[in-house]
Amino acid sequence: MRYDRTVHLDTDFATTVERVRDALAAQGFGILTEIDVTATLKAKLDHDMEDYVILGACNPPLAHRALETDRTVGLLLPCNVVVRRDGDRTAVQALDPNTMVALTELDALRRVAEEATHRLDAALASLSTG
Repeated sequence: MRYDRTVHLDTDFATTVERVRDALAAQGFGILTEIDVTATLKAKLDHDMEDYVILGACNPPLAHRALETDRTVGLLLPCNVVVRRDGDRTAVQALDPNTMVALTELDALRRVAEEATHRLDAALASLSTG
């Protein structure tokens, strides 16, 4: 099972991060967390790596519906979106929301996952056309 939804862009890293934020916002997602993996690994391990950021995206109505179904599903929230350099391109990867259904085996989460997938796919598609 693939657990990611990925697009590759020919835009620079900083521009892509801003475009991802805007695309997610247009689909009702806010950014709750941001982890600069590159800076963290440099500061903690003196390790150099390509630009790599994890954005913790949340659509409050969808999160609420999921949590009303199963409080433990919070372990799988927020929707993580990675923006990273991939050679001379920038990759944008979102965790496939259907992973939540597959891992929990709760069919009641299927509709939430389907809507989240639709919104994330629309955000990713807008990056390629925008």
